[in-house]
Amino acid sequence: MSGALLLPLRRLGRGVGLGLGLGLGLCLGGCQPAGLQPEAGLNPRLAVPGDDSSPSLGNRGLAWIAPGLGGHRQVRWLDLASGLGSPLPGLNRPDAQPISVSVDGQGQRFALVRRLEGRTELLVYERSLALLRPIPLLPAGVPGQVALSADGRWLAVQVSRGGAWQVELLALP
Repeated sequence: MSGALLLPLRRLGRGVGLGLGLGLGLCLGGCQPAGLQPEAGLNPRLAVPGDDSSPSLGNRGLAWIAPGLGGHRQVRWLDLASGLGSPLPGLNRPDAQPISVSVDGQGQRFALVRRLEGRTELLVYERSLALLRPIPLLPAGVPGQVALSADGRWLAVQVSRGGAWQVELLALP
């Protein structure tokens, strides 16, 4: 953006344009908030030391991967309205290791990449039904990271095929 601001100013002369551009940049930088503050009500509930990863924020809650009992990683869900966690029956298995999770805006549909029995799989979990179903990749590939649209109808997935990563967009039923 600063390049776009400096372009018209260069016609005035290099020193003037640079000085005006820097002055404008400093002025705009001074208008920024002093710093974002953690949300006081929910952050203490999340501040458990561990190896948390893959946060996904929907309109109604937060999904993430956290250490569980026995050192197994699991997907967790925090309802923003109540500030309470909710169980995810049928989603977390002690023999599976979640890699990436994403949640839709309503917190009803989760996309998940996990390792199970030596293979990496892509799944969709319907929270209201406690239903977990695999999503096949055609042609076959190894899923990495996932991102679910707010309405839960589109899934972007990072896929490795032949040693190269690409992103695919899938329409979900």
